[in-house]
Amino acid sequence: MTATIPTADSTTAQAPRALRRFAWGVLAYNVAVIVWGSAVRATSSGAGCGDHWPLCNGTIVQHHPAVTTLIEFAHRASSGIDLILVLALVFFAFAAAPRRHFARASAVAVLVLTLNEALLGALLVLLGHTAQDRSPSRAVYLSLHLTNTLLLLAALALTAHFLSRQGAMRGSLTLHAPRLAFTSLIATLIVGVTGSLAALGDTLYPAHNLLTAIAQDFSAGSSWLLQIRWFHPAISLIAGTFIVWLLVRAARQPSQRSLATGVLFLLALQYLLGIADVALLAPTWMQMTHLLGADLLWIALVVLSARICLVPKPPSLRAQ
Repeated sequence: MTATIPTADSTTAQAPRALRRFAWGVLAYNVAVIVWGSAVRATSSGAGCGDHWPLCNGTIVQHHPAVTTLIEFAHRASSGIDLILVLALVFFAFAAAPRRHFARASAVAVLVLTLNEALLGALLVLLGHTAQDRSPSRAVYLSLHLTNTLLLLAALALTAHFLSRQGAMRGSLTLHAPRLAFTSLIATLIVGVTGSLAALGDTLYPAHNLLTAIAQDFSAGSSWLLQIRWFHPAISLIAGTFIVWLLVRAARQPSQRSLATGVLFLLALQYLLGIADVALLAPTWMQMTHLLGADLLWIALVVLSARICLVPKPPSLRAQ
């Protein structure tokens, strides 16, 4: 007997349930890897494996490792497993989805962004932009790393969404309200980048109390990372305005109200977590929780934007 991989139905173009669950599972796993990566930065464990990559301290097996080594090694190991999962996702997406299905394109984007993620992570280690490094170039690489991370999550979310969505998700698309959705996503992406820089400032220049932390932000003698820290909450308010505007647009469609409500809840939760992060002076567990909320909000916003904006053209229009 020969094994066969079921393909998506030509009418609904919805992938088999097992593949849909696998796609969402890979997305969830990536979120866990990313959140653990924030623990590596927050605990200054980026140099736990020395300046070696991909090996840890030049070896695979660690004898009597330090805590920082365990934290960094766990992140690298989980990232290696993630690459295997992504390769499997691409293979099954091409095997199950018909030609010109949007899930195929997004799956390829996932693979490219995953490889780019590994490259940026390697550069951070090999160039010494870890632990207590305070060079301006570290902030540049960290911003690129966070941007790629969010784009990776977006590609994974779109792959899972396209595989799960009813309707012929292939051929060409009609775009509905693309400017509003694109503006909301770009604004949210900028919030994420400024948040990563603010978190880096919290790690490199910890404060002992809230008044001292606020004073650091407006002190001429402070690092530029602290002086721009206020950009993050300011831009988050602007991005929130665009997101709410998009949610109002989405609420006009009864089929999108549930997801729109979920995005609104996650947005409010992020503001609360941000306030708690500042008030508690950004402990590691709070930074991880804040990043988890940000990732969930980003994923929900990407899926909602796809539902609203990406509408497959009917076969008759495609022929024209």
